[in-house]
Amino acid sequence: MNWLGKKNNQRSRTRTTPISRPLFLSKPFIDASLVEGSFKKIVVLPKYVDVDEWLAVNVFEFFNYLNMFYGTVTDFCTPVNCPAMSTGTGFEPYTWTDQNQKKNKLPAPTYIDYVMTWAQNLINDENVFPTKAGRDFPKDFQQTVRMIFKQCFRVFAHIYYQHYEQVLHLREEKHFNSLFAHFISFAKEFNLLPDKKELAPLEELITHMENNGRIS
Repeated sequence: MNWLGKKNNQRSRTRTTPISRPLFLSKPFIDASLVEGSFKKIVVLPKYVDVDEWLAVNVFEFFNYLNMFYGTVTDFCTPVNCPAMSTGTGFEPYTWTDQNQKKNKLPAPTYIDYVMTWAQNLINDENVFPTKAGRDFPKDFQQTVRMIFKQCFRVFAHIYYQHYEQVLHLREEKHFNSLFAHFISFAKEFNLLPDKKELAPLEELITHMENNGRIS
C-alpha cells in the first residue's frame, strides 16, 4: 500500500497542468468592441492631406489614448507585480536598449515610463514633429513613427497579458479592444507594424479581428 501511494504521488507530480487561456482571447471578451465593421474608412489618407501630417496627428492620438488606458491600471503595474516587461508564457520579456546599445531587463512600470517619456519628448520636439507653418518633417520621420508604434505595441501586449483583469473590472474592454483594432488597422495601412516576431504575443488576437472584419 505504501509503495502504491508513493507511485501515485509520483504520477501526480509529473502530470502536466493545462495552460489557461488568456482572458482577452476568451469569449465574450475577444469580441468586445465599440465599433461594428472595419476601421478601414477612418485610417486611409484623406485627400489633399500630406502623409507625414496624417501620421503625426494619428501617432499623437494613439499615444495619448494608450497613455490614458495605462494610467487606469498603473496602480497594479508595480515592480512587485510586474518585475519584467512580460507578456504571455513562452515569450521573452522585452528589454530596453539604452544609449550605449545595451539591452536592459527592467520592471514593467520602469520600462513603460521610459517608453512614455521617450515618445513624449519626440512628439514635443519641433525638429521631429514640426507644428509651425513652413517647417518640413525630417527625412527619417516615418522610421521614427515605426519606432513609436513598436513600443506602443509592447505596451498594448503587456496590458493585455498582465492587466486585462483590471481592464474588465473597469469595464474598459470594449474601448481598449477598439483602440487596439484601430491602432493595428492604421499600422497596416501605412506599413508601420513591427516584424512577425514582435507581433507574436498578440498574433491570435489580430487574426481574430481580421477574420471578423474589424481589421482589413
